[in-house]
Amino acid sequence: MTTRAATDARRAAVLGSPIAHSLSPVLHRTAYAELGLTHWTYDRYEVDEAALPGFFERLDASWAGLSLTMPLKRAVIPLLDEITPTARSVEAVNTVVLTDDGRSIGGNTDIPGMIAALYERGVEKVETAAVLGAGATASSALAALSRVCTGPVTAYVRSETRAAEMRGWGERLGVAVRTAGWDRAAEALRAPLVIATTPAGTTDALTAAVPERPGTLFDVLYDPWPTALAAAWSARGGAVVGGLDLLVHQAVLQVEQMTGWAPAPIAAMRTAGERALHGG
Repeated sequence: MTTRAATDARRAAVLGSPIAHSLSPVLHRTAYAELGLTHWTYDRYEVDEAALPGFFERLDASWAGLSLTMPLKRAVIPLLDEITPTARSVEAVNTVVLTDDGRSIGGNTDIPGMIAALYERGVEKVETAAVLGAGATASSALAALSRVCTGPVTAYVRSETRAAEMRGWGERLGVAVRTAGWDRAAEALRAPLVIATTPAGTTDALTAAVPERPGTLFDVLYDPWPTALAAAWSARGGAVVGGLDLLVHQAVLQVEQMTGWAPAPIAAMRTAGERALHGG
């Protein structure tokens, strides 16, 4: 890893659509300040799939990296010079490192970020797990579970097409994936580890099904927080890992990869994220 001088003027940004809600600028700018990278900037840009190639064409040598959110995590792949095995495993890139020799390397910090967030809460191995949803985040969740779960994972989805996709990802990632319809989603909450990857409000109706002694819930949302399911889970004494935990851990890895400076200041980044979420 090449360490750049703190006085080097470099640019980074998060791209996506919609993007106004993103906390990534808060986290990355906090890291730059703590690391003394006084000439680094990190911004957000509203970019959809159609505009992405043009954005890449305008990148110059001042750019060090990009964070990508939906809907760009797969759309960016054809534009890259290289993609890491982790990103390739789920066909999803959330991090682009732009090297000094002009190459663009796509990676995925969501997967190790999920694992780190679980480890931080003491979840290192479980016998079974459940995943709510079947989008891009769900495939990253399966990749993380390939390191955490020793037995089968049940995915609760809304269509047979989505079910087939999740089974396919399981085969690719070496995870035994079973699928069930969304009408049975309440069953998921009995698993020792539940990962909710669905949009805001989707799991609200499941709150009455939270068991008396819940295991661990990993809800990837961070705004609004807590979700109704996370609040009900906590009220029953269950452990909850939130979307901010994931956002911080994946951002830590992005900062280290883009700047070449490590370790990134995780405590300061988390505090800044919490303050921003609460309007501070």
